[in-house]
Amino acid sequence: MPETGTPAAPFAADLRDGVSLRLLHRDDGPALAAAYSRNREHLEPWEPARPAEFYEPAYHAQRIPVELLGHGSGRAVPLVLDLDGEIVGRVNLSDIVLGAFRNAHLGYWIDARLAGRGVMTAAVEAACAHARDDLGLHRVQAATLLHNAASQKVLARTGFDRIGTAPAYLRIAGRWQDHALFQRILHDD
Repeated sequence: MPETGTPAAPFAADLRDGVSLRLLHRDDGPALAAAYSRNREHLEPWEPARPAEFYEPAYHAQRIPVELLGHGSGRAVPLVLDLDGEIVGRVNLSDIVLGAFRNAHLGYWIDARLAGRGVMTAAVEAACAHARDDLGLHRVQAATLLHNAASQKVLARTGFDRIGTAPAYLRIAGRWQDHALFQRILHDD
C-alpha cells in the first residue's frame, strides 16, 4: 500500500469447502443481517452486546458504506466469508497504520455450522497474506477472550504469538473482560 493510504485492488480468495473470502459489497446488508441473526446465540459470548436493530438489514445497509469508506481511505479491509452467496463469517483488518508501524488489528468470526473445519484458519492465513503482500504491512495483531480456546488455536495455526494479557480490554457480552494479545510479524527484516 502506498504511504498515501490508497487501498490496494479489491481482495478475494478461494478458501475451502466452497467458501470464498471477499471484500464486503454495498448490497450485503440483508445477507449480513441474516448471518448475524442465524449466529446470534453462537456469537453473543464473544462480541459486544448488540441492540435489537443490529439484526436487521437496515442497520447493516447504513453501516456498510462507512466500512467501505474506511477501505477506500486505506484504514480497513472489511471482508466476508461467502458460501454460494450466503455470508458465513467475517474477517476484518482494521485500524491500519502505515509509516514506521505498518500494523493492523485482525477480527473474525465464522458461522457455527462451519466451526472446526479449518475454514477460518484458511481465511486468517489469506487475510495475513493480503496484509503482507498487497498492503505492505509488517505486523497484524489480534485479541481473544482468555477462555476462547478455539480462536486461540486459529491464531496459533496461522503463526501468531501470544505477547501478553490486557486487563479489562474490551466490553464483551455486557462487561469489561480481560483478553490475550497476539501478534504475527509478516516480514523478517
